[in-house]
Amino acid sequence: MTTLRYLYVLALVVWLGGMIALGAVVAPTIFQTLQTLSPQDGRAFAGEAFKAMLVRFHYVAYGCGALLLLSLLGMGLLGPRPRGYAIRAGLAALMLGVAMYSGLVVMAEIDGIQQLVGTLPSRLPVEDPRRLRFDGLHVLATRLMQVNIVAALALLWWEARD
Repeated sequence: MTTLRYLYVLALVVWLGGMIALGAVVAPTIFQTLQTLSPQDGRAFAGEAFKAMLVRFHYVAYGCGALLLLSLLGMGLLGPRPRGYAIRAGLAALMLGVAMYSGLVVMAEIDGIQQLVGTLPSRLPVEDPRRLRFDGLHVLATRLMQVNIVAALALLWWEARD
């Protein structure tokens, strides 16, 4: 049981720490640094670099989500079930679903727009539907990660209480 709980907490902190590090440290730093170094193309370079990091991180998120669910299932089967077992499992499943939607659907549409445009969507006119859709997808991706951060914090708090 201790091993399963350890795996559960490990998956949770790796996932949560990765999301916070990407959103609060990596993204602002890479965009600021590359834009300063190359005012003309820095934003494009930063966007490509950060997109590559996000693609790789989504695989980490999928693995962590699967490990969360499997370890919870193991704890539930071997008993005693953790307090709030169904809610915890539901939150973990929600987080994995959100990560998969973000990584497989939202990122694919963002890639499609970038390939179609052939340049930075931010260089398109403000009223261009492709730019509007890109901006909307960026906001959606950010909000989806925020949902997962809040859910992970709730699971971590719950685990700390136990």
